[in-house]
Amino acid sequence: MRKRRGPFDLRRTTFGFALIALILAGGGMAMRAAWRSAGRHPLAAVALIVLALVAALVVLRRRRRARRIAETVTDAAYGLVEAGIAELDAAEAARPEPLEAAAPVDYAELDPYAFEEAVAGLCRRDGCADAEVVGGAGDLGADVVATTPDGRRLVVQCKRYGPENRAGSQELQRFGGTCYAVHEADLALVVSTGGFTEPALDYAEQCAILCYGPDELAAWSEGGAPPPWVLVEEPASGLSAP
Repeated sequence: MRKRRGPFDLRRTTFGFALIALILAGGGMAMRAAWRSAGRHPLAAVALIVLALVAALVVLRRRRRARRIAETVTDAAYGLVEAGIAELDAAEAARPEPLEAAAPVDYAELDPYAFEEAVAGLCRRDGCADAEVVGGAGDLGADVVATTPDGRRLVVQCKRYGPENRAGSQELQRFGGTCYAVHEADLALVVSTGGFTEPALDYAEQCAILCYGPDELAAWSEGGAPPPWVLVEEPASGLSAP
């Protein structure tokens, strides 16, 4: 009873044909070299023919064994390729996934305390390791204090307003009266989610107070702009509100 053959495997068959092609190509090159050598040595040619006939008889008598050997070689080669593919797949799976960009934060939706914590977090992220929230009753306008990477004292006032409520000049004047004289700021910053009125911006420019509205805050938060203290090279110590 004949042994039942397994299912047809395209990859194994392709591998087998490729292996046979390599063997035939190598054998053809060897025969060509032997034929050229035999042209110069007739006795060697006769010996070569005899050896070829003997080899053919052996192959014919042992074709089953030769078939098993060929299958073994093909399986081994196929196994090496499968192992290589498995290693490549494992390396690809172990490769870390690219980090996704953080979703933009809607600071206007935070409560006032969470907003102050978020601003302090931005300061810490960008090098102010000691940034902390100090706002509360009697804070005299300072909600966040920190030391910049170049050693300056940063004092921040946080205004979590809606889009229709902008920080006005009176609020800036109150902060300007304490940020330098009381809190000894080298750099004063006001962050407002509602933006600023024109008089407030004029006053802030006179007193060297940085003003960050929603656009500036978003750019800082998302990495589209440098931290505020990078924009001011010289310390603003000693300045006071007019």
